[in-house]
Amino acid sequence: MNTDTLDIQERIERGKRIKDIRENELHLNKSQLARKIGVSSQFLGLVEDGKGNLMYKNIKNLKDISGHSSDYILYGLDDSLIKETNEILEKYDEKQIKAALRMLKNIGLFIKNKDA
Repeated sequence: MNTDTLDIQERIERGKRIKDIRENELHLNKSQLARKIGVSSQFLGLVEDGKGNLMYKNIKNLKDISGHSSDYILYGLDDSLIKETNEILEKYDEKQIKAALRMLKNIGLFIKNKDA
């Protein structure tokens, strides 16, 4: 496949993901989501059909609204672990998170030294 074909295919897949997020997760119509991310509903329709691309600020808005990573929106990379981790981390303050990370690091070093 040549690069143009791959670009078109990626745009189509991206559009399907955005449509899926809009319909099945956010339960919004095109006009509602378009308004929230800062584009026209006509342009959002083009994006969902794989005929257009969102700009950075629109992707950031969609990321913020949906809770998905931009890697998922753009490339379809699984972000369930990131979402789950963020949900867990929201329950703790920065000091608690840093202490837990230090403990994890020490556990990792212990395991590494034990196996050596």
